[in-house]
Amino acid sequence: MPTFSELARAAYCPRQLYYARKHDDGEPPPETDAKQALAFRYDELRTADDATLTSLPIDCSPNAYRDALDTLADRPLWDDLCAPAETDYYVEGKDCRGLLHKLLAGDPPTPTIISPGEPPETGVWEPQTVRAVAAAKALAWEREREIPRTLVEYPTVGVVREVPLTTRRTATYRQVLRTVRSMEGPPPRVDDSRCDTCEYREECGVSTRSLKSLLGF
Repeated sequence: MPTFSELARAAYCPRQLYYARKHDDGEPPPETDAKQALAFRYDELRTADDATLTSLPIDCSPNAYRDALDTLADRPLWDDLCAPAETDYYVEGKDCRGLLHKLLAGDPPTPTIISPGEPPETGVWEPQTVRAVAAAKALAWEREREIPRTLVEYPTVGVVREVPLTTRRTATYRQVLRTVRSMEGPPPRVDDSRCDTCEYREECGVSTRSLKSLLGF
């Protein structure tokens, strides 16, 4: 049964997932933990001084970061983000499994995934969309009820994006799931701009850098 992170990787490039499995490379880079930990300090960091924020792995100025958290605090989900019902919650669904970084209380509950990277101008990156749908589907299977959305947190910039389970997003998730299930040998090479950020470039035959932050580990 594939994990959420495997599905996200396959959404970016199925061939990359093949090499990651081949090398048993599923661990995030060391700096990921420090970035994701920011998501559990929103209330504290909202009033932190410049020196404190400068010492942390945030991706904007201290003023911009405080402003972003002030904006986030105006949203109804603020209290639940700061005090989630569950953290590091493992869930196993019918088709996939993985870790929910937070599970927010509510009826229904809301799963959240924490990304160490930065978001696009709107929405979330497609690999994270697939991961978000996978998380909602797995939780829905466990709870035997519909889970209509997942949140993706970008704590290095103080932004939280909602991913509703639309028909289009669900279809993309199912296509990626089919691709992963049918994978026996190396899939066809993508060989485009995505290769520039792939750690398996040399083995695959093209040039790349790490893209784990994009995938939301």
